[in-house]
Amino acid sequence: MTSNLAAVSYGVNLSPVELEHLRKVLSDVGASFTSEARSGDERFGVCTIGLAVEGGTAADLAGIRRRVADAAGEGVDTAIVPTGLREAPRKLLIMDVDSTLIQQEVIELLAAHAGKREEVAAVTEAAMRGELDFAQSLHARVAVLAGLPAAVVDSVREEVRLSLGAAELVAAFKAAGHVVAVVSGGFNQILGPIAGELGLDYWIANELEIVDGVLTGKVLGAVIDRAAKEKYLREWAATEGISLEHSIAVGDGANDLDMLGAAGIGIAFNAKPAVRAVADAAINMPYLDAVRHIANV
Repeated sequence: MTSNLAAVSYGVNLSPVELEHLRKVLSDVGASFTSEARSGDERFGVCTIGLAVEGGTAADLAGIRRRVADAAGEGVDTAIVPTGLREAPRKLLIMDVDSTLIQQEVIELLAAHAGKREEVAAVTEAAMRGELDFAQSLHARVAVLAGLPAAVVDSVREEVRLSLGAAELVAAFKAAGHVVAVVSGGFNQILGPIAGELGLDYWIANELEIVDGVLTGKVLGAVIDRAAKEKYLREWAATEGISLEHSIAVGDGANDLDMLGAAGIGIAFNAKPAVRAVADAAINMPYLDAVRHIANV
C-alpha cells in the first residue's frame, strides 16, 4: 500500500542545506518525490515536497514523523501531512486560545489586578505541563479573583493581543470555505468579542460568575477541560459533515492533547515539551499562520 504525503518544511532558517538534509532523511525512509514547491514571505520560508511512501498504517506515518523530527535543524520544522487532508474541499480548523490564538494567558492578566499574577502563573505553567488536574487548577486560580470589580474584565480585554499571523490564518481558512473554531479553558467574557471580530464559526470557553458587578471567584457550569476540547472537536466536525481526518487542531498545553490526538493532524504551537513530544507536527516560531501552509490553505 502506498501513502501519498507532503513534507512541509517551514522556519526562519530554512536553507538549501536544510532542505537537502530533509530529502536525504525522506529517501532513507523509502520516499519517492513527486513534486516540490516553495512559498512563504519575509518572515519565514516554506518548502512543500510531495511524497509517495510504501506502507499506509498509522504506525508507518508516526515512524516517518519521528525520523523527520529527530533530524530537524535549528529554526526549522517539518510536518508530514496526508495528501487527503491537504486536498480536502472542506476542513475544520480548531484552536486553543490562550498562548495559541492570543499571545497571553488571560487568567494571569486578570490575576495581576488582584496582585496574584506570579502565584497564578506558576499554577498555570504546572497545569499546562500536565502536572495538575486542569479543572481543579482553574477553580483555584479563579478563586483569587473574588471581589474584583467586573470592570477589570474590560481592562484585560484591551490588553489581549492576537498571536502573529492569527487574523491572517482565520481569514484564509474562511475565504477558502473552511470552518474555524476555538475552544478555550479561558473565559467567554474575553473570547466573545474576539470571536465576533474574527468571524469564528464556533467558539466556547468558561463563564466567569459576576454578581452585582463583582467577580465571585467562581465559574459557571462545567469546566472546558481536556476532555471537553476533544468533545467539541467531534461535535462540530459532525455538525459540519467534516471527517475528523480533515480536521486540524492547534494548541500548546497538556489540556489540548486529546483534541490534538483526535484531529487529522495535531499541531503543537510553541508548546510545552510534553505536547511537542506527542503532537503530529510542531511550530516553534511565533507565526501562527504557518498552519495554513501545513493545511494547504
